[in-house]
Amino acid sequence: MKTSPLQCVVDASVGIKLFVVEDLSEKKHALFAHLAAEPPAQLYVPDLFFIECTNILWKYVRRFDYPADKASKNLMNLEKLALQRIPTSDLMVGALDIAVSHTISAYDACYVALAQRLNVPLVTADEKLINTLANSIYTVRWLGDFPIPSKNDK
Repeated sequence: MKTSPLQCVVDASVGIKLFVVEDLSEKKHALFAHLAAEPPAQLYVPDLFFIECTNILWKYVRRFDYPADKASKNLMNLEKLALQRIPTSDLMVGALDIAVSHTISAYDACYVALAQRLNVPLVTADEKLINTLANSIYTVRWLGDFPIPSKNDK
């Protein structure tokens, strides 16, 4: 019996963990390992995900002496991931509504709008976002609590 692939939206707070040492590294590895599973995971991102990750790496270069050449390689590796990219232009109206009604950034709201559109959870490491949307209609899950099945589960 064929299983359904893991499906979720991931934000930059999760994606950046592929490259910088932060909490939840085991969960991050388990989640992204599903991109190579059969069937492969469907990890969705709005296209702004890539520039947000770029900005985070830039901050690491400036503030923590993270090597710029390593940051560039990280971005090349990020580009190669089999993430399902959705144009922000498809999400901006919904994102504005979510941002205004929940007092979150339009950037965060873009991820929420995508998750809502696809009817999948948004997985984030942003605890402030989790807390802000805790009593909302949106399914926003903290990476640390998100159930990630074993790649061998059938």
